[in-house]
Amino acid sequence: MSSSDLEALLAQPTWSAESLLPPKILASDAPKISSKQLHHLLRLSALPPPETPEEEKKMLDTLSAQLHFVGEIQQVDTTGVKPLRAIRDETAAAEHEQTITLETLKDAFAKEKVIGKHYKRVQRDTSPVDAKDVEDWDVLGCAERKAGKYFVVESERPQE
Repeated sequence: MSSSDLEALLAQPTWSAESLLPPKILASDAPKISSKQLHHLLRLSALPPPETPEEEKKMLDTLSAQLHFVGEIQQVDTTGVKPLRAIRDETAAAEHEQTITLETLKDAFAKEKVIGKHYKRVQRDTSPVDAKDVEDWDVLGCAERKAGKYFVVESERPQE
């Protein structure tokens, strides 16, 4: 896939997380959660029960929306999609690059020496490594917005 094809594919989203949420007025097929089930889940989670009926209704609506969301995600056709083992590059080239072999360790073995006549032990070269370039790395160098020694993440979530 060329970079222009990839850009065209990513230019227009095919779905959004919002499309997986139930409508504001819950449909009849939305999962029904009873007050008793909510209190049981809260007790299992060691969370306090709601203090008012309004708070309980809000919790029930939120839980129902979350269950609806999970149900929508479960309906996605994943035929032919290999499971994600880790969040890293899993291509054959990356796996080959990450494979540790004797050749990879050759430099580390060269810094070892065996000492002792009767009880032989491996002694490694422990001379300090120059890490000046790592210590001077500007962590916030690529951050668009900063506040002191922190980077700022903008949220598009409406404030309640």
